[in-house]
Amino acid sequence: MTTDESDLTTALRAGLADFELTDEDQALVDGDAPLLGDAAAEGPLPVVAIVGRPNVGKSSLVNRILRRREAVVEDVPGVTRDRVAYEAEWSGRRFTIVDTGGWSVDATGIHLRVAEQAEVAVDLADVVVFVVDAKVGSTDDDEAVVKLLRRAGKPVVLAANKVDDERTEADALALWNLGLGEPHAVSALHGRGSGDLLDAILDVLPEVSAVAAPVESGGPRRVALIGRPNVGKSSLLNKLIGTDRVVVDDVAGTTRDPVDELIELGGRVWRFVDTAGIRRRVHQTRGADFYASLRTQTALEKAEVAVVLIDAQESISEQDIRVVQQVIDAGRALVIAYNKWDTLDEERRYYLEREIERELVQVPWAPRVNISAKTGRHTDKLVPALERSLESWDYRIPTGRLNAFFGEVVAAHPHPVRGGKQPRILFATQAGTRPPRFVIFASGFLEAGYRRFLERRLREEFGFEGTPIEVSVRVREKRRAR
Repeated sequence: MTTDESDLTTALRAGLADFELTDEDQALVDGDAPLLGDAAAEGPLPVVAIVGRPNVGKSSLVNRILRRREAVVEDVPGVTRDRVAYEAEWSGRRFTIVDTGGWSVDATGIHLRVAEQAEVAVDLADVVVFVVDAKVGSTDDDEAVVKLLRRAGKPVVLAANKVDDERTEADALALWNLGLGEPHAVSALHGRGSGDLLDAILDVLPEVSAVAAPVESGGPRRVALIGRPNVGKSSLLNKLIGTDRVVVDDVAGTTRDPVDELIELGGRVWRFVDTAGIRRRVHQTRGADFYASLRTQTALEKAEVAVVLIDAQESISEQDIRVVQQVIDAGRALVIAYNKWDTLDEERRYYLEREIERELVQVPWAPRVNISAKTGRHTDKLVPALERSLESWDYRIPTGRLNAFFGEVVAAHPHPVRGGKQPRILFATQAGTRPPRFVIFASGFLEAGYRRFLERRLREEFGFEGTPIEVSVRVREKRRAR
């Protein structure tokens, strides 16, 4: 930090004395706050999976717990969801809640399908909430899931849903015969009993997740290979390893369990995870895609950087865009690899470039590699792209340099005047890395368009190639004269 930058930081800190700051604000300004993004300090949030038959009210219960409408609620089983995991809070405890809706079942092989999909959900959870429709009572499907839950040995909380009033409480009591302990009578629709259910969940919920725990810091950097089914993730992993370590098949979703592999590339060792999703069986329905997404989410939590594979032969799909967004939402570094590039003719390459400009406009900062997983073409270019993304993911801007930069930007492009007032940026600091997070203290509300402008200028000035960045604004008012 230069002398001028140091003087500027001191002056801006002194100016904040005129504004109402919380203790947390003051710690951020003074540089004493714990860094955001240091997951090793607190550990990953424990995971609660909501399981049960279709239409027993799982998504309604998720929305009730979140106290907002997030999960899609529809009478049709197998509804596709863009997101599968949400952060929730109760009595000061934070946890991740997973809505395992989307089971689509039919009369053929129903027990097998329900058990298989429930098994995946249970495997990825610390605590399972088993939802049963109290009005219908336990069914053969419920009994099949109960057997699975007993074998898994995970803590189970039984929710007897659709108990809307005292008259139907007897229906809940009948569920003692499932052998899972006390049935907690709830009405996801009206909220009745939801607080008692959440208390019961907290009683068995660990402080830190055992299933989502990341690999300890240090050691090889962790890379998640992700993408929609059948884009070549397993083929790429096999090519990098040099052996057929992973089952490869033209049937989408051949991989069921993520496979960790230590691979030496570019003179260093990396830990790769293949996350192709779960195995599809004949006639398997959209639920498979849901659990593939869930496994991707779990792999992202354990990774530092994600390589999103996109099949260059096919048009960029909504699912491709959703996978990229999943990486951004998880706050992981990102590299996009266009597979099967060697098979493209000039016409397809032209149209692919147009698709990238149109569909992936939100990630122009992501390094791009054109590869062939089958032949190994240009896979050597993955390493410099991974290194650039991880370097940006870890990058920290000194406070003095950051404030000097924002001073120059605001002087050249001040925030528009709204209602006769013009908000000022009072102070800025980088509150964390992995990904880089910035907190701006302002005298008034900064419009979304101006925030995007500041983020764009941050990238132009400091790079941040291959990493999402987060810019939050804290509006603080002047102290009132006493």
